[in-house]
Amino acid sequence: MVMSDAMRAAAIAAVLLAGSCAAPVNNSAVVTDDPDMNHPIVVDTATNAVRLSFSAADAGLMPEDAARFDAFVAQYKADGNGAVNVTAPSGPTAQQTLSYFGERLAAAGIPRSRIMVGTRNDGDWRVELSYAGYVAHTVGCGDWGSQQASDTASNLPMANFGCAVQHNIAAQIANPRDLVDPAALGQSDAMRRATVMNAYEKGTPSAATKSADQSVAVSDVGH
Repeated sequence: MVMSDAMRAAAIAAVLLAGSCAAPVNNSAVVTDDPDMNHPIVVDTATNAVRLSFSAADAGLMPEDAARFDAFVAQYKADGNGAVNVTAPSGPTAQQTLSYFGERLAAAGIPRSRIMVGTRNDGDWRVELSYAGYVAHTVGCGDWGSQQASDTASNLPMANFGCAVQHNIAAQIANPRDLVDPAALGQSDAMRRATVMNAYEKGTPSAATKSADQSVAVSDVGH
């Protein structure tokens, strides 16, 4: 059967038309297959504050407020940065109140150089302690609408791939400041370092010796 030019053109047009009916592929939802780039961990500053009831006449904190004070100090030592701000309501007892909290913070181990005091006039008679900290987080997960599961032509993962993992990593970071400004290494053991280096130069083992009680077999089963 001989196909005329007109029939050949019609057949080609039909094939092209059928191909154009396929669902378009959305490649814009995911740019890369690296979750670190698709869902980066962001570090922001946040103010942590607590307000405590205090009476200058009693010169002390109630048990529940004392517990909140201790929790605030522990949190500051864990992730605090910079100064601890103490503000008391303006009035005749403001100086006595600020002195009390300054001394209590210093006794709890906060350097006096980091304790900043002041007064305020906001109508709240409680004392406020605050400091600036860091918070690590990711953008919200759950983007199911920008990419269809059938869009596999690009061979890239779904837009949500790795988002939950990144979110959990951000929540588990002990001090988010380390992502901005890594903490310095602790002081090394100079004596141990000298021992290891001397042993290395002499070609002798540098491992610490064990006593007879510490030298045991991996397993005593069957013996």
